[in-house]
Amino acid sequence: MKRLLQGTLAVAAVGFAAGAFLYLSLPDVRPLRKENPQTTAFMELRAREADKAGKKPRKVQQWVAYERISPSLKRAVIVAEDAAFFSHEGVDYDELEKSFEDSWKTGKRMRGGSTITQQLAKNLYLSPSRNPVRKIEELLIARRLEVELSKRRILELYLNVIEWGDGIWGAEAAAQAYFKKPASALDAEESALLAASIINPRRYSPARPSKFLLRRQELIRQRMGDVEPPAPAVAGMTGRLGGLP
Repeated sequence: MKRLLQGTLAVAAVGFAAGAFLYLSLPDVRPLRKENPQTTAFMELRAREADKAGKKPRKVQQWVAYERISPSLKRAVIVAEDAAFFSHEGVDYDELEKSFEDSWKTGKRMRGGSTITQQLAKNLYLSPSRNPVRKIEELLIARRLEVELSKRRILELYLNVIEWGDGIWGAEAAAQAYFKKPASALDAEESALLAASIINPRRYSPARPSKFLLRRQELIRQRMGDVEPPAPAVAGMTGRLGGLP
């Protein structure tokens, strides 16, 4: 019995030490309050992939302030990616629980369900891997982002760094590439199409929309009217819409 207790305490101590080390090794997100990242983990990953394939890495990105992004695109992205964005604190525990349950029942890897904040954490600092340690890192960084940054800033960062095609990063580059206009001028249909493609931007292109992409566009377009675009000073938002398939 004594040995069992000692073994249990030893395991707990090792687990605590590992958790503490993991937490302390996480990136400092405070500079993001005022500084825009020059690159991201996903951009670096795509550059390495291009080098490995013998291609020249492509990066098209133009940073734009939150106010210069169409309210329609903000609505569409929230509907498509994280309807509870303004009511959670970085992690949507309801969606996370459903993801764990589905994974347990089916024996498959965890599905999506990541919040916009989690996706930003992954894009900025991590790899696309779904191993448990990386998922824990994602959750911890997401919480740090929520503590240190406003919702407005998190959404601004997200809309400027997400991938929207081969070498196309952020809303401004996507708007120019697909619609030959600035991100501020995107209308509801264009915004819904861009938001629909986020699910897999290297497979689904707004330039050549598949039937699947057009169905998602229509679903997003129908639900956009239920979302008020966050004003620059908004700190929170209540309400929740169902996620898209």
